[in-house]
Amino acid sequence: VTPGGNALALSAGGAGLTSTALALSKKAPPKVHVPDWHAPWKLKAVVSGHLGWVRAISFDPSNKWFVTGSADRTIKVWDLAKCSVGAPDGLMLTLTGHISCVRGLAVSDRTTYMFSVAEDKMVKCWDLEQNKVVRHYHGHLSGVYACELHPSLDLLVTAGRDSVARVWDIRTARSAFVLGGHQNTVGTILCNPVDPQIITGSHDCQVRLWDLAAGKTMATLTNHKKAVRCLASHPREFSFVSAAADNLKKWQTRDGKFMRNLSGHNTIINAVACNEDGVLVSGGDNGSLHFWDYSTGYNFQQMDTIVQPGSLDAEAGIYAMGFDKTGTRLITCEADKTLKIWAEDDTATEDSHPIDMKAWTKACRQFKRY
Repeated sequence: VTPGGNALALSAGGAGLTSTALALSKKAPPKVHVPDWHAPWKLKAVVSGHLGWVRAISFDPSNKWFVTGSADRTIKVWDLAKCSVGAPDGLMLTLTGHISCVRGLAVSDRTTYMFSVAEDKMVKCWDLEQNKVVRHYHGHLSGVYACELHPSLDLLVTAGRDSVARVWDIRTARSAFVLGGHQNTVGTILCNPVDPQIITGSHDCQVRLWDLAAGKTMATLTNHKKAVRCLASHPREFSFVSAAADNLKKWQTRDGKFMRNLSGHNTIINAVACNEDGVLVSGGDNGSLHFWDYSTGYNFQQMDTIVQPGSLDAEAGIYAMGFDKTGTRLITCEADKTLKIWAEDDTATEDSHPIDMKAWTKACRQFKRY
């Protein structure tokens, strides 16, 4: 055997080893979770009545009526059943008292009270049996942008442009805590019955989880690169979504562990809402609506709102939204001064609107930068 032949045999053996190593190092592609199928949503009714941008919404625990707050400084109470079918007599009541844009509303499950916050620094408690203000909560140094009631304690949490969240005792109207730590406007609040009992999202791009007993931060989530304007929790799962112009991000509520990004809604997101069926909706400042499967992050529908006749195209903007207590109707509060009621398309089936598994698999397997 020639020396050259030995060299060839060795080189061939080396090539074989290399190909084996490559085959071993090549990982199987990641498993793609199949999203739950959801019917597409469509516009059912448009309700007009406000004279300014509609900025806040909250639902009655009995699901008979809902309240909206607007830049026209009024709070309006609407009959949900009548508004859902587009009846002209849906307006039940108009409450006046704020002297600036109403930014947040919360209706109590346990009492007859409703709470409203506005850019006039005022936090008001309304008794809906008498339809008048019974308490004021004084302390905010600037406009108040959000309010939320604690689900099991008699506490109200409000937050705004003074960069703090204030926890109020509802009955005495005294401030129990001032939760400081954010560097900019606090625009959104979530409350839970167990720790973290309060979650805040701020324009300083941070989400903070608070220990209510100590009045201190449990965790600070700094993953967002843009202002966090809204948070939404799942009614059954102990997790929540934060929304900013860079991404929607899903987190474990217990410890603030990052779960996944929901990418694709590339605009300022003012509102998110989630129902028990796992439909997550995000509403953009440009009037875009994106519908997501909450468990997997699959974006199953995208659409743009239609401005009411006589409005400018620039008035396509969604400022607040909420599902009713059944989760079957979505109400969006918009810049064209209307409320729009959306519902699932009853005629849609899995065959008529299938899940695009090819595009979803490609999106799941592509390299992402977080």
